[in-house]
Parts: sequence; C-alpha cells; structure tokens
Amino acid sequence: MNPKFANVFVCGFVTVLSVGLSVAGLASNSEGSDNTYASLVPHYLLGLVHAPEVQGELKLTNEQVQKLELLFREIDAKWFPARLLPSSEQQATINKLEQEVRNWFKVNTSTEQQERLLQLEYYAQSSRMLLRNDVRKQIGLELSQQSQLATLARETDDAQQKLSRTQFGDPAINELQIKFDAAYKAEQGALTKLLTVEQRQKLNQILGPSFDPSNLKRIYAMAPEFDKVENWINTEPLEMKDLRGKVVMLHFYAFECHNCHANFAIYQRWHKDLTDKGVIVVGIQTPETDRERSPEAVRAAATDRGLRFPILVDLESANWKAWGNSMWPTVYVVDKKGYIRHWWQGELNWNGATADKTIEQVVEDLLAEKS
Repeated sequence: MNPKFANVFVCGFVTVLSVGLSVAGLASNSEGSDNTYASLVPHYLLGLVHAPEVQGELKLTNEQVQKLELLFREIDAKWFPARLLPSSEQQATINKLEQEVRNWFKVNTSTEQQERLLQLEYYAQSSRMLLRNDVRKQIGLELSQQSQLATLARETDDAQQKLSRTQFGDPAINELQIKFDAAYKAEQGALTKLLTVEQRQKLNQILGPSFDPSNLKRIYAMAPEFDKVENWINTEPLEMKDLRGKVVMLHFYAFECHNCHANFAIYQRWHKDLTDKGVIVVGIQTPETDRERSPEAVRAAATDRGLRFPILVDLESANWKAWGNSMWPTVYVVDKKGYIRHWWQGELNWNGATADKTIEQVVEDLLAEKS
C-alpha cells in the first residue's frame, strides 16, 4: 500500500477528536454525500479552519487569517452552542455555518487554497470520505463496496455511542473501549481488502500531499463575549476581549449545587497559584434555585466560601445560553487568543478522576504558547 494512502486512515482523526468535534459538528455531511450514507459522514470543516496548522498548510496570509477571524466572531456564537440542539436542528445549523465558511473561501482565497482545504477535509474524515458521493465517483467505488464500508461505520458509531454514555469510573468502560477499538480497526482494515489497486491509486491522486490532522490542537470556537450583567463580584465588569494574552479558566456554578462545592477548593487553588503566571479564574454563577436568583445571596455565599476570584452573576442565564452550557459545574479553558481549548463537566475529582491535573497541564501548555 502507498504510505500516503495508509496515513489517511491510520491517523485516526475521528477517534482522537470524536468528543471535541461532536462539538465542532458531527452532524452528517450532506454536501457531496449520497443521501443513504449522509449520516455517517462527519462534519469537520469548522474545526479544521480554526486550527493554525491548517491555516499554515493552506498558506493563508496574515491578512487572510485576520479576515477569517472576523468571520469566526460571527459564526462561532452559533457554532459552539449548537452542540446542545436536537439532531435535526444541529445539522441545519452546522450546514449553514459550513456554507458560510465555503462562501468566504470562494471570495477570499485562491483556487489552489480551496482545493487543498477539500483535501484536508478528506484526510480528517478518514475512511468515511469514501461514503461521500463525490469521492465514490472519482475513484470508481462500487455501490456494493460502499455498502460494506457503511455497515462497518455504523458498527463503529454504535460502539462509540455506548462508550460515550459512560461516566468516569464505570466498570463497563474497559470492555466498551475494547469493543470500540475492535470496530474501528475492522472499519479501517476493510479498506485494504475492499479497494482495488486502481481505486487506491485514484484515491492517492485526489488526496494530495499527506496531512495528519490528529495533532491539531485548536479546533474549537472562539469563547463568547460576556453578556452584560448588573452584578460582578470581586472585580469591575470584565470583557473577554480584554483578557487576550491571559489563559482564562472559566467555570459555571450554582452556590447551592453540592457538586459545585466539591470543586471550590480547586478553583481557589488555581486563583492563588496561577494568577501571577498569567491565568485568570472567572466564575459564572447561573441560578438553579430561587435563592440563587438573589445577587445578595450570591455575594454572601461567595464570601462564606472564601471565593476571591472574579464572579459574574448570571441572573438571566444569558451567559449560560451563550456558552451552550448544560451542567453545573462545568470548567472551560480559553487560550491567550480567546479560543476554547478544553472543558470538563462535573466534579473534577469524581470517582478518582484527576481532571484538575489534566486541566493544569493544559493551562501550562497554553501559557507556553505564543500570544
């Protein structure tokens, strides 16, 4: 097998970024797909164009990148919260946003850059690109071959969904992980058996130079700007744009939420130990109970718990909605350029989890990145 052909499937973009790019939009890719298999072809375009490595691969100029970031400010406010929409609404939203990106590239980039972006999509979609109608036609894939690949893809998706429904510490995780790995391996391995030599040669031609998307680090949206509120605690009102150059550790909590209490000591440690390193911890108190709708009660609870970091009192849940948040507590990490890079839902040390240490490593890496 040609090494280039092997690389696109070995890189395993779908496994490395399966959780992240479900946020980036794992709705079906209807463009270029046969309707029969549209639900099996993932959307990765939005995540790809956010990655500096992709922008470099496309040879975008500084001016092009700056213009692209203006587009992000418009579309990301819809993209990130879309992860919580019902499937049909999510698909419609992602399709619309992807079309806006494609339209931008048609106007602002060269034909060569547009063609390379399509190739990078192929690499990201890995074996699933063969379920696209345009790829099937280009390499002469038989419908029977595509059907066999689709069956294996469904088995992989089923195994992945079962695994994603588990929580940290679930004894079933190991067995489910083994089943997922086996299904994924079977899906990838089928390619060497199902494709003819001629089909592989044609595939290599349309892929272009090898590209490994599994190492992309920045694949999420720009963080939403803070919605203006009447009450901030421990600070004057903040704006996300003014925090550029700092790493932001932002968390949603409710002061009567028991699970949130379990994280408070960690937030306080972060505020104490990381502030001087260029990190800012921001709490967003979004009410769950009637008592939490009182600014005075929120302030009193923060004082009682010794919470000294900046706190936004989100009485109308506007910031909760802007982030598409769904759980108390949830922690997000935003890099120095204002992009979401990591998040964790629930208690950081639930059932022996060490999410606090994982997040601290993410923060350390982000601090080392150039502004």
